[in-house]
Order: sequence, then C-alpha cells, then structure tokens
Amino acid sequence: MRAEELFREDGAVLYCMDVGELEDEGSFLTYYKTMSDERQRKVDSLLRMEDKRLSLGAGILMDKGLSEWGLCEREAVLSYTEKGKPYLAKHPHIHFNLSHSGSKVLAVFAGVETGCDIERRQASDQALAKRFFTPGEYAFIAGQQGKAGQDEAFTRMWTLKESFLKALGTGLLLPLNAFEIAISPEGDIALDGKSVVAHFLDPGAFVFREYRLGEYFAAVCFRENRQG
Repeated sequence: MRAEELFREDGAVLYCMDVGELEDEGSFLTYYKTMSDERQRKVDSLLRMEDKRLSLGAGILMDKGLSEWGLCEREAVLSYTEKGKPYLAKHPHIHFNLSHSGSKVLAVFAGVETGCDIERRQASDQALAKRFFTPGEYAFIAGQQGKAGQDEAFTRMWTLKESFLKALGTGLLLPLNAFEIAISPEGDIALDGKSVVAHFLDPGAFVFREYRLGEYFAAVCFRENRQG
C-alpha cells in the first residue's frame, strides 16, 4: 500500500494515502488481518465499505507512522482526552493526528502537539463563512477572483482552522471565529495576534503547512515548544 510522504522535518512526518487500492478484497483482508483488535472492531462497526476502507487506511498510516519510533499499530493502546482526542498514554512523547475526506486519509506524527485536516474542494458558502469565520478571513475568501478562487480559499481556510483546533485538542469548545488565520499575499500562514486566543496562547508557537493534492486540500499545525 503506497503512502505518500508529504513532509519530514525535525522528527515530524506527514503521510497521505488514497484508499482506492483497498477496493480489492484481497488487499483489504491482507491489511485488515495485520491490524489491532481495536482497529478491526472499529472497521467492523462501520456499515459502508467506503467508511471501512477509510478506517483501515487510518490504521495503515498509524502503523507506518509509529514505525518511526520502532512501534506498530497492533502495539498501540489508544486513550482519549475528555474532548475525545486520541493519544498514546504509554508513549506521551509521540503526538499524532488523523483526518480523512473522500478517498484520502491524512496522518501526522511529531514530537510536539499537532493536528491535521484534509478536505475535498468545497463550494464556498458565503453565509457560512460570514457566520463562523472572522471578518478578516471572510474578506480573504470574498476577495479571491471568481468562484473557483473563492471555493479554493474557503477550503484552505477551513482545513487550516480545523488543523489548529485539532492541535489544541479542544474540539469545538473554542468557536471558529475566536481565532483568525492570516494568509499573506506570499502564502505565509500565521495565527493572527489580535485573535481572542492570543490573550491566553502564544500565536507565534503555532506553525502551519498546507498542501494541494489535486481536488483535495490538506493542512497541518504544529505547536512548538517555546520555553525559556
């Protein structure tokens, strides 16, 4: 099963794979048998084959990512925070996050808190953007040329904001418009220092990366250690 490595730096690695290869029943069963009991139960609990393939794909990427630390998916015992974010209680130095959309699965592994998101290009919903995004983010989307440009900007902004929330691990307890993602004309991405979250977080501690994968957009956020 081919997993594309999108990024590797400072002990962090980001993988993406298309689960279309798992449409072959033989391939599906081969990988399914290598998974942990927990992953197999999760796959079995899903009704649609599309969802089963995505869940199995997440397990495959977990296995690949954990191999960086000499571990495998079968050995990984997942625990969950009160907000539902999975973590490895026996290996607290390993941070990871998963996301999927369409036929794509995304997985990031790092030595710092991290979050990722992948989305197939979405139609720009101006009413939704105006309601849930900040005025600056809405202006960025509305200021793009043509519908295609606005659709791309909307999807980019959505994935970036989701990656930040997942890095924090707070879920939607933090409103989407409580923080602002600023994208410069040169494509630089940063958490705006004027956001509400800037009052209790260091905006400069968050590093963003984004990727275009055909009709998909992916983003990852790392929370750097900035002590001393």
